Amino acid sequence: MSQGDREFEKKILSVASQELKEEVKDFNIAIAQVDYHQAAQLVHKIKHKISLLGMEKSYEIAQAFEEQLNNGSESLLSDFRVILEKMITFLQESE
Repeated sequence: MSQGDREFEKKILSVASQELKEEVKDFNIAIAQVDYHQAAQLVHKIKHKISLLGMEKSYEIAQAFEEQLNNGSESLLSDFRVILEKMITFLQESE
């Protein structure tokens, strides 16, 4: 996508990092309030960033988790939190 343009890559990663921080905050609030519909919508948004980072296995987990949330379950929550931690760490190190 960037065709080797490092400045473009930094800009995209910076925007992704800023958006992810807000989405994770909102996701945590939705989970705490047991608002699975809102949490699923946020997982859907976050999935795009997972894809952007090329995290294929994580994308599959996020997709399954989104479906679970839509069905009133959060059994993949701990797996999804691990994905979020990895993303946050990577994006912070990229800044």
